[in-house]
Amino acid sequence: MIGISFTHTTMAARKRIALVAHDNCKVFLLDWAERQKERLARHELVATGTTGLLLNKRLGLPVESMISGPLGGDQQLGARIAEQRVDMLVFFWDPFEPQPHDPDIKALLRVAAVWNIPVACNECTADYLLSSPLMEQAHEYRVPDYNAYLSSRR
Repeated sequence: MIGISFTHTTMAARKRIALVAHDNCKVFLLDWAERQKERLARHELVATGTTGLLLNKRLGLPVESMISGPLGGDQQLGARIAEQRVDMLVFFWDPFEPQPHDPDIKALLRVAAVWNIPVACNECTADYLLSSPLMEQAHEYRVPDYNAYLSSRR
C-alpha cells in the first residue's frame, strides 16, 4: 500500500457485523451464531440473502438481509465496507468447493483488507474476534484517506 495515504477513524462500540456463509458452511455459521447470540445481540447484523433469513429465524435477532451472494449480495456488502458501514466481516467460506462467484468473493475479501476491518473465515477466529475487549468499546484504526486519493488524481 505504498503511495496510499491513510487517516484514522473510530469504530463505534456497537459494531456493524456482516455475516456470510457458503451453502456447505451455513450450518456452521448458524451453530456458531447461536452460541454467540448474547454477544451478537449487542451489535448490528447484516448478511447476504439466505444467510440473513436463516439467522433471523434461528436467533430471533434483527438481521438486515442483502440479496443472495451469487446474485450480488457479496458486492453489496463490499460497497458497505468501502462506505465504512460495516466494521467486521464473518465469512465462513468453503475451501473445498469451487464457487461460481469466486471473483465476487475475492473482491469482498480484498475490500475488507483495503479498509482494514477484522475478518473471520472460521469459527475459531470468529470466537477470538467476538471475545476481544475491543468488541465492546470504540476503537481507532487506520483507513485509506479517500480525500487525499481524490486530490492526487486532479
